[in-house]
Amino acid sequence: MTSLTWNTQLRELAMQCKYLDALTWNTQLRELAMQCKYLDALNLYRQMLRCGFTPNAFSFPFALKSSASLSLPLSGHQLHCHVIKTGCSPEPFVLTSLISMYCKFNSLTNARKVFDENPISNQLTVCYNALISGYALRDRGFDAIDLFCRMREMGVSINSVTMLGLVPVFSEPEHFSVGMFFHGCCVKLGLNLDFSVSNCLLTMYVKCGAVESGRKLFDEMPENDLITWNAMISGYAQNGFAADVLELYKRMEASRVCPDAVTFVGVLSSCANLGAISIGREVEQRIESSGLGLNPFLNNALINMYARCGNLVKARAIFDRMPRKSVVSWTAIIGGYGMHGYGEIAVELFDEMIKDGIRPDKAAFVSILSACSHVGLTEKGLDYLAEMKMKYGLQPGPEHYACVVDLLGRAGRLNEALELIKSMQVKPDGAVWGALLGACKIHRNVDIAELAFERVIELEPTNIGYYVLLSNIYSEAENLEGVLKVRVMMRKRKLKKDPGCSYVEYKGRVHLFLAGDRSHPQSQEIYKMLDELETLVMKLAGCKNNQERRNKEVFYGMSVHSEKLAVVFGLLNSEPGAEIVVIKNLRVCENCHFFLKAVSKIVDRQFVVRDATRFHHFRDGLCSCKEYW
Repeated sequence: MTSLTWNTQLRELAMQCKYLDALTWNTQLRELAMQCKYLDALNLYRQMLRCGFTPNAFSFPFALKSSASLSLPLSGHQLHCHVIKTGCSPEPFVLTSLISMYCKFNSLTNARKVFDENPISNQLTVCYNALISGYALRDRGFDAIDLFCRMREMGVSINSVTMLGLVPVFSEPEHFSVGMFFHGCCVKLGLNLDFSVSNCLLTMYVKCGAVESGRKLFDEMPENDLITWNAMISGYAQNGFAADVLELYKRMEASRVCPDAVTFVGVLSSCANLGAISIGREVEQRIESSGLGLNPFLNNALINMYARCGNLVKARAIFDRMPRKSVVSWTAIIGGYGMHGYGEIAVELFDEMIKDGIRPDKAAFVSILSACSHVGLTEKGLDYLAEMKMKYGLQPGPEHYACVVDLLGRAGRLNEALELIKSMQVKPDGAVWGALLGACKIHRNVDIAELAFERVIELEPTNIGYYVLLSNIYSEAENLEGVLKVRVMMRKRKLKKDPGCSYVEYKGRVHLFLAGDRSHPQSQEIYKMLDELETLVMKLAGCKNNQERRNKEVFYGMSVHSEKLAVVFGLLNSEPGAEIVVIKNLRVCENCHFFLKAVSKIVDRQFVVRDATRFHHFRDGLCSCKEYW
């Protein structure tokens, strides 16, 4: 029924019979509120007053709910006055509705005042639940925890609604230790068996990064629905456990639980991290068959997945077919071109986005500044930084300054980069100083490197990459004392270098290789071919005898790094002319870069290697980065 129909019928009914009882009015009021026809409910409440009927404890909850849902504070205050005048304040459901209403108005002071001024509140679980939920949803976590503790002290019954209300609080890392106590309370009270509480506990663990505890809870649950699977998959994806996401996705399909858009986003993100393009293609087919092909979030995830797996042509095809492109879509494709070293195309796309009336956000500027940095478009990058502030009124963050410092540093403008850091309106983070330190290695500037190192380890004292970087700078400057000093620092702080690892996909399975790894079933064949290739590479480098070869090996660092093993595995299991895609967790070293260029000239293959910063396309003895990485 429309509002006009309701009002007309009720007016006619009131005219015909002035003796309608309160039950009839309250029933109609409840029906309207239950159907989310909140404005009609308030109009009915006013009609009820005009006809001389006095509202009671069964009228107010629905009227208060309607006022809260429509965000009408003035109407809510008037209803509160009616509650006081009619003497209905002590009624539990009225009291709870008042607290909930003020919480929805973000008037937590009034909500707490209602709670404190009614002694009965201290004995009512529903009142505690309403206020706890209000505090939690308004980022007043400590108040919610304090009220929960008071609830326990008063001996008030705790139920699943109480626990569900506290989940947003305990999902924040700063409250995680209390969240563990919260889980203990659930177990003690027997509430952990409640399905909704278990789902929320799982969400709490994964949001706080405690994925192992989350997985334990997941495995102990008697059954898992779509929400549970998504919570675990999203938790793994957000915390970098990409391989676990794919394993869990296969289990989910085997259990016949139908995935949705949330599932697919988490899986595509993990495919992007691992370079698992064939699994990504299967997911794309599932998306199409599920009728979700036009979902913009999934299309954005597909663009990101294909770009990060090395297939920029497919990423662009998905982008071009999208009927509506958001700033997220533009950012994904611009970032893809930037990663692959096509900075000029990234610039064209960014300018096209603006012409189409899409206003760039901070993430879009990170993508374009990074793209400029990868190909040395220094002046263009500086122009974009200026536009960001002057034209769009966006305050650059550390992530933007890190790109520009890298941009200036690569161009050899180290003093300008240092001055830019000093002029920043936000505090520079480790990435900013790290970008300057990296630039110092390129241009062998020890003085600025030492300054950058002092700053960066104040911010990230356990990031071993910076120690290694400074050690390499000292080594190239033949400063043995400096190298020893860095090694002593690393030893004192018990820092160990992260092992290099590389992924390559073959027949729908991701193969992992570590530096010096011999655990793969094809290791014997891999090392045999690697030895043959290194011999050929040394000949190309001009070695005439074994001694000279050994000297060259020392110079070029022909060690068994993970990307070499992954590339050789790809060679053994592919046909001539194929493209071999390798994903590496660290920045590719100069020695492996030299090796891969040389091998691409020897064999009929193209190697696409994604390291920690960008893509390298090796073909015919050349790399797409043009030695600019």
